[in-house]
Amino acid sequence: MTSSASELPHAVYAVRWRIAVLLCLITTINYVDRLAFSVALPTLRDIFAFTNQDVGSFSMAFLLAYGFGQVFGGRIVDYLGVRRTFSIAVVVWSLAGIAHALGQGVRSFLAARFVLGLGEAVNFPAAFKAVAEWFPRNERSLAVGFVTLGVGFGSMITPPLVGWLILSFGWQWAFIVPGVLGLLWLWLWLRVFHAPETHPTVSAAERTLLLSKRDDSPGPIRPWHAFFRFRVTWALMLSRCVADGAVYFLLFWLPLYLVDARGLDLKAIALFAWLHFVFADLGSNAGGWTSPFLMRRGWSLDSARKTTIWAGALLATAVLPAAYTGSLVACFSLICLTLFAIQFKQANLFTLPSDVFPAREVATIWGYFGAAGSLGGALFTKWSGALIDEFSYTPVFVMVAAMHIVSALIVTVWIPRIDHVTDRQST
Repeated sequence: MTSSASELPHAVYAVRWRIAVLLCLITTINYVDRLAFSVALPTLRDIFAFTNQDVGSFSMAFLLAYGFGQVFGGRIVDYLGVRRTFSIAVVVWSLAGIAHALGQGVRSFLAARFVLGLGEAVNFPAAFKAVAEWFPRNERSLAVGFVTLGVGFGSMITPPLVGWLILSFGWQWAFIVPGVLGLLWLWLWLRVFHAPETHPTVSAAERTLLLSKRDDSPGPIRPWHAFFRFRVTWALMLSRCVADGAVYFLLFWLPLYLVDARGLDLKAIALFAWLHFVFADLGSNAGGWTSPFLMRRGWSLDSARKTTIWAGALLATAVLPAAYTGSLVACFSLICLTLFAIQFKQANLFTLPSDVFPAREVATIWGYFGAAGSLGGALFTKWSGALIDEFSYTPVFVMVAAMHIVSALIVTVWIPRIDHVTDRQST
């Protein structure tokens, strides 16, 4: 039997794709939990008289906790394992999400956002460590693209779901329902997920394939500070720090932008403000598929990853004319194109930590990688609130248009070749 995963019969690789479905599902719930607040903000702003500075503070509280949680959460995942750490994290963020329903003002919502960020921080370090354990290297960008479909799915279903819950039952239910969904997923996770070595239903052929193709030589996990000796670590962190400011602006501020600058109301947001996330999912899937497609045609891993990263970065500049057009349809179409491009790029950028570090250390490096993105997102979304209050949304859109270009430049210049790091490559 050939060792190429793409040539194996469906029965051989079905288990790892069931794992990918579970990871996509929890990523979907993760994003519903975090974005419910953004969709509910027009209603909450009327009830609690929040200012744009308050909105920036809510985003910053979530993202600072999210970044802090990823630094330590990734390390914990590498030590305790994916199954156990994911379980704890889902309980924490589900209960924190439900706690939003008890909010009484700025302080209580800040506290709920902070705890939610701490819990949700584990999602991607744990998910991508699971990908590194369950998928051979040539399938990882496709698996990462599939998992990150949850970003688009969650973003897509949140406006109609939250809008319907608020209009039908009250704003509190916009936070209770997603929290309960997370707890229901946990029951399924504990029944289905195990490591490849111990999974009760994986076939012998698939287990052999996964363990033989796992690029993970035996050895201890490096000390936490040892990762910072490598130039590639700083390149990953800086590229993500720059890119995520643009991503989080679109995720957190878009509902308010559509209300304030484009005149939509909650019903219109519930009906239409999910369509652009369909394009985000298409971009995630297309970006994850493109790298292995190019590699099957003889491209190196390095050239395939960097080409797709640059293609997405250049296309993401479509957000710039969106700020200037007077047409709502044109603006919305350009935002759709921008989110397609961002996720096309991110499906490959998110794969880089598992390309350059062994599977046993993926969660740790992904924690640092994600924390840098959260820090960039926290600073940029907080700054965005001040810019919007002082000027308008336009200068923020201009900055968003440039940020993914800068991110791609950092990858190109600071990572001359995408390959496994060695101690000789330390800075």
